[in-house]
Amino acid sequence: MPVIDTLIFDWDGTLADSVGHIVRAMQAAAEAVGLNVPSAHAVRGIIGLALPEAAEVLFPRDRHLATAVVEAYRDFYLSGEQVPVGLFPGVREALDDWRAQGFQLAVATGKGRKGLARILEQHQMLDYFDATRCADESVSKPDPTMLHQLVGELDTSASRALMVGDSGFDIQMAHNAGMRALAVSYGAQSKEQLLALSPLHCIDEFAELPVWLRTQGVVAAHK
Repeated sequence: MPVIDTLIFDWDGTLADSVGHIVRAMQAAAEAVGLNVPSAHAVRGIIGLALPEAAEVLFPRDRHLATAVVEAYRDFYLSGEQVPVGLFPGVREALDDWRAQGFQLAVATGKGRKGLARILEQHQMLDYFDATRCADESVSKPDPTMLHQLVGELDTSASRALMVGDSGFDIQMAHNAGMRALAVSYGAQSKEQLLALSPLHCIDEFAELPVWLRTQGVVAAHK
């Protein structure tokens, strides 16, 4: 693999074990607004989109209620966050190791800025990433704008970065940006769904990622 100097991660379902929390909050929001409660499978299918876009996809016949769904979702998500959403096993240690190796680390997420800042603060990780980009300050996945903004901010290029994510929107965004993508099957979408989008590889648990990077000879490129 060519030289990589930047690792870009999705947040929900990739670094944070939050998919179940998202599903429950969206189902509760739909019920509160008076809409048919979507299945867990349907909610998993929109994880990665910005929240307004996600609501419109889930409830295409009730777009006039999208704002109410978004507000209700935020309320239910926050109430469930009294116990912070956990990171997947090995995430913090791997990030520490990659930082020590000299990789630039970034996040590209469908979360809003306030939500990401809150969870990073809860985990004492505000200084872990060199750059972050959220959907409410950019363009929703799978548009490549977030990735273009991140590589510009980090003074690198799409060819020197790797996107890691658990949804088809992550993989499509990377393809649209001309960036390599690695999929993870332990988050929102199945391995079959992800492999259909031709990522470089798909891992089944986070602990496989450091091993895979080593076997591919990926080392940090120092500027």
